Amino acid sequence: MNNNQDKITRKEAVKKMGKYAALTALGTFMILSPQKAQAQSAPPSADGVSF
Repeated sequence: MNNNQDKITRKEAVKKMGKYAALTALGTFMILSPQKAQAQSAPPSADGVSF
């Protein structure tokens, strides 16, 4: 049995991880963007208690 066909090079691994990291960063930025977070938060109450 020769398992060399399943292995990838370090360069290919770094390239794949870079794509994954970019996608994750983009998704996190979209979820945690300040404008969306502000739009989804409840307005402050008149008595100053936020919960």
